[in-house]
Amino acid sequence: MSDQNPYEKLGVSEDATFEDIQNARSRLLEQCKGDNKRVELVEAAYDAVLMDRLRMRQEGKIKVPERIRFPERIISAPPQESLSKRDQSPTWLNRMLDKPTPGDVVLPLVWYLGLSAISIFYKTTGDQVLQLSLILGVGISVYFLNRKENRLGRAVLWTFAGLMIGLIGGGLVAAALISQIVTVGISVDQFSTVFTFVLLWLISSFLR
Repeated sequence: MSDQNPYEKLGVSEDATFEDIQNARSRLLEQCKGDNKRVELVEAAYDAVLMDRLRMRQEGKIKVPERIRFPERIISAPPQESLSKRDQSPTWLNRMLDKPTPGDVVLPLVWYLGLSAISIFYKTTGDQVLQLSLILGVGISVYFLNRKENRLGRAVLWTFAGLMIGLIGGGLVAAALISQIVTVGISVDQFSTVFTFVLLWLISSFLR
């Protein structure tokens, strides 16, 4: 056995993988239990093979796997992939939603609060006040939407959609809450008007 090279002593070839070398060492040590001399020979052969492999790697004769040479690439790859996924967002949503400043939210709010107060508390002329308030509310919505991107057609479209949804939705909600609304002392038309103002405020503030 002393005339054999370290690879032959372990029973592996010179192109054996590191796992094969470890398995051969474990197998021989299992066979040499109780024979300290043979154990020392196996350990010496194993150390010699490791040293030879290290030298060959330094000389470039053995290609080191990418996962060993550059482990940080494997670690950093998943965050890069997840970041690219987070960056993806639907363009139609970006074109529709706005990031308003406090002024873009407060100014329409003040107007619509005023119109809502008039619609609820000024009852001398009945429906005429509600109709006039709605006309003013539509104009305010068109103005603030058009001011953002100077797209009058789009501003009119958003406002008209809000007006229709507000009146219809407000009527449905009022019908479902008719007893509570009567108790408060307002009519169904007044409730629908205020409901529409809330919707127009949301549209004029957070859409564009």
